[in-house]
Amino acid sequence: MKLFHVKHLKMNFSKKHISTKDYLVSGEVFDLMLDENLGLLKTFPTPQPSALGKYYQSEDYLSHKDKSRNLMSVLYNVVKKISLQRKIKHLKKYKETGNLLDVGAGTGSFLAVAKKAGFRTSGVEPNPDARDLAMQKKLDVVESLDKLKNSKFDVITMWHVLEHIPNLNETIQLLKNFLTEDGILIIAVPNYKCYDALYYKEYWAGYDVPRHLWHFSQESIQKIFENKLTLMEIKGMPFDSFYVSLLSEKYKSGKSFSLKAIYVGFLSNLKARKTGSWSSLTYVFKNTQNKPL
Repeated sequence: MKLFHVKHLKMNFSKKHISTKDYLVSGEVFDLMLDENLGLLKTFPTPQPSALGKYYQSEDYLSHKDKSRNLMSVLYNVVKKISLQRKIKHLKKYKETGNLLDVGAGTGSFLAVAKKAGFRTSGVEPNPDARDLAMQKKLDVVESLDKLKNSKFDVITMWHVLEHIPNLNETIQLLKNFLTEDGILIIAVPNYKCYDALYYKEYWAGYDVPRHLWHFSQESIQKIFENKLTLMEIKGMPFDSFYVSLLSEKYKSGKSFSLKAIYVGFLSNLKARKTGSWSSLTYVFKNTQNKPL
């Protein structure tokens, strides 16, 4: 398979942004170090890829589950159903149909909706339990990108996945190579410069260390993909501020539900309408640059 030669980013994480801890599984403390040139944060110490699996072993890690078991998971699944329809509607602005790859497919919820909407779907999901649930829905889901050699896709989606990827440079290289000419790449990631992150600081659930290895701002995403793909649109994800604020308040005060968190989420969205700095952002890229990088 011919690879596009994506220039490796020079990274220098020399300044500590904040320390936070894994509130979901281990309770371990991690530092988020800043590359001032890129505006990118990285989790330190960074777990080895072989050790990452244990940090996902929680009944509360909802993207690997289908069933609701508490109030937070009920809210998560209600919002997820609405969000899935919004994602498809947004995608249809760029592609009405075609081959679609969802990287980090989880239990296959987005793939199922995309398939119903007329796309020919494939997925990548490394977690075996989540992958089994997706395959039970009769979806084509494989373990890794390596299983898709010589494939081409009109659309590639990564819904809150890029922040989990250990090999950032190599993954960007593969994604570009998998895209057809004029293919679309859609990436959704948390935005550590949003108001709810500034408010909750070390308790902000969007950091989600060490599962999130990278922490992006608009500046960092644009610099990482500069001269690789053409940025078409940046779109806010208003539901995320409420869900993340509820989790953040739980980490901070122990409350499973908080009106204060709802207010923080509302205020975050209100400010984002003016600044564009939403709790999570969706980036739409197009493969308009055909020559090797």
